Amino acid sequence: MSFNHLAIYLNDHLAGSVTGLELLKYLLEEHKPAEQKSVLETLRTEITADRIELETIMGRVQVVESVPRQAAGWLAEKLTQLKVRLDDPATGTLRRLEALEVLAAGIDGKRALWRSLRVAAEGVPGLQDSDYDRLEQRAVEQREVVEGLRLEAAKAALVESL
Repeated sequence: MSFNHLAIYLNDHLAGSVTGLELLKYLLEEHKPAEQKSVLETLRTEITADRIELETIMGRVQVVESVPRQAAGWLAEKLTQLKVRLDDPATGTLRRLEALEVLAAGIDGKRALWRSLRVAAEGVPGLQDSDYDRLEQRAVEQREVVEGLRLEAAKAALVESL
């Protein structure tokens, strides 16, 4: 195994967490259905905890956080916001749908991260102290929550807007 590959992989996922957290910030600020706000707040709390777990793992395997990759994650989210604002400048329903789809894809990637690290832990002692089963299950639960929100947004954007 290449340590460089591990460092890149972990930093890419850390950058992805920046994108996810920024998307949640956008969803909380721009779209305020009261019944969904607490759900989005819970997701933000859990994704923050996942990010802290990843930072802890990076510390154990002595991977330094890549500032350029973090900036790229932030920039990716800003470009996503620009794209969806151009697609839906008026109602915001398509913006919400697309933001939730990007968030869902990120959670799918995070689940893949935990599964990959579980396998890699067999050969990397610093990866062995995390509960990957719990982390993966949390990602599955987060994905289910986002899917419910995504389907509601799809109805609003694709059906109700006709």
